[in-house]
Amino acid sequence: TVFFQAIENQLKICGFKRNVDVLVLHLAGQGLRTIPSLSRFYRLRYLWINNNKIQDLTFLMKNYCLTELYLNNNELTDISGALKHLHALQILLLHNNQLQNLDKTLKELEGIISLETLNLFHNPLALDADYRLYVIYCLPSVQLLDRKAVTQKEREAALHLYNPERSHLVQSVAFGKRVKTPLGTTLGSSNSTQPAKRLMMPSGIYNNGEKSMKLVPFENPEDAILLRAMTRSVMEFSSVDWNKVGTCQERQLEGKVEEPLKKLTIQFR
Repeated sequence: TVFFQAIENQLKICGFKRNVDVLVLHLAGQGLRTIPSLSRFYRLRYLWINNNKIQDLTFLMKNYCLTELYLNNNELTDISGALKHLHALQILLLHNNQLQNLDKTLKELEGIISLETLNLFHNPLALDADYRLYVIYCLPSVQLLDRKAVTQKEREAALHLYNPERSHLVQSVAFGKRVKTPLGTTLGSSNSTQPAKRLMMPSGIYNNGEKSMKLVPFENPEDAILLRAMTRSVMEFSSVDWNKVGTCQERQLEGKVEEPLKKLTIQFR
């Protein structure tokens, strides 16, 4: 058949004598509709099968070592159950196919945390509203999507669109960020009659001032921010003007009694 002839040609060209030695296979543009299992090439890492007429990917079930997979320009309509086991995959090109369901496609790929380059353009699923931001949100490891680098601004926009609560917390609870309203102080100016901001602790059981059960999440994210501000560890910085400290030789020659060093110390949360 065409497939086996293509395999034999590849083995001869590359000089492979054992299946275990096969790390690369070029089967592009062979007019292939189906491919038998490639399990005998279990160390296969790079596979080009683009520009064929392939409609299913069951032949990849045992190729766990694949890092680059070129499936573009085929007739794929669904990849469910075919790729999620490829945990080492870094490059996946699926453009110019007939993939319909964006959710099912991303569900298949979401566990591949090593995936950095992905092409899905020229598929019906790419016509979905906010398609690019949704892919960025669901697949945070992807750095290059549809031949375009993913920017930090796009990541923030995707998080804000699909998880606004988390986006709010990420923007509010950041290292070193000051809370505008300290716990137990009055909001606004000193003349304001607005009551002081009070921290609403989550419900639970306390024993001697300590929780005896897991805390229930705060209903108001601002309460979590206030609690973090009040429980933040104290940081201390000290500074000494070393220009005023004499060397060992200077102290011996002058024979003066040294004055205590002036040390400036600052503490803050």
